[in-house]
Amino acid sequence: MALPRRFLPPMSLLCAFEAAARHQSFTAAANELHLTQGAVSRQIRALETTLGAPLFHRDKQKVKLTVAGEAYARDIREALRRISRATLGFRANPDGGSLTLAILPAFGTRWLAPRLPAFLAANPGITVNLETRLDPFDFRFDNVDAAIHFGSDDWPGARTMHLMDEMVFPACSPDLRARYDFREPGDLVRAPLLHLGPRPNAWELWFEANHVAIGEVHGMLLDQFLSAAQAAASGLGVALLPRTLFEPELARGDLVPAIDRPMTTTGAYYLAWPATHDPHPALRTFREWLKDVVQSGQG
Repeated sequence: MALPRRFLPPMSLLCAFEAAARHQSFTAAANELHLTQGAVSRQIRALETTLGAPLFHRDKQKVKLTVAGEAYARDIREALRRISRATLGFRANPDGGSLTLAILPAFGTRWLAPRLPAFLAANPGITVNLETRLDPFDFRFDNVDAAIHFGSDDWPGARTMHLMDEMVFPACSPDLRARYDFREPGDLVRAPLLHLGPRPNAWELWFEANHVAIGEVHGMLLDQFLSAAQAAASGLGVALLPRTLFEPELARGDLVPAIDRPMTTTGAYYLAWPATHDPHPALRTFREWLKDVVQSGQG
């Protein structure tokens, strides 16, 4: 449904307002936009007339956003940012289209990035833009075409494609394993354990799967697998890591299994995308390629 034109102020007015709101100064906004202070002031007045309410409190030579003006500034800034990103993506690839993909840091760096050159070589008309995300987000408001996430296939308003399950194992440095001489799962209770913020109960589930009764488990908290792996390799403790993502560290001997007890997690990796993006040519091509990679065993 088309928006009524009366709700779409001219871009020049919105740009002047965004700059003035960011600087809290008409003069600074004028310098940034290469306009006079009077021109910026007139544009702000015109926008306020369109909106039917003031955006700034004016006090002699100072201006300050109203409460409603602050909220409007946040929304307009995000809208302009999305327009800028869309324009950049189009200019980068005006013929074949572009794909903006949200990725988890470790999965994107360790699994996807090494495989992307093959996709780009096979599809030279497509540009892939990557955005790292840790927190959940909403496709209705985030400017991405698809996301790779870990968890369940239940993502409101989205379609999903299963990529792979996850097997984690307790990993540590060779020195730490030698120091504690781990022999049974229960031996790990004595060691410093490294916890992942997004998965606060991972160790409890691992001990439960190995029939070890424990109370509260304590230890260092980290925000993602990459930092947890580095901490484990540095001898700071034992981390539960996805083996698929950290084969290089195992091959070099930087990390070793503290004990040979891998566990399949309850979640899995999925590609998710909004249903409205089903016809997107670049996304459709990427989905088919990703499915072939996983099914061929390259994953």
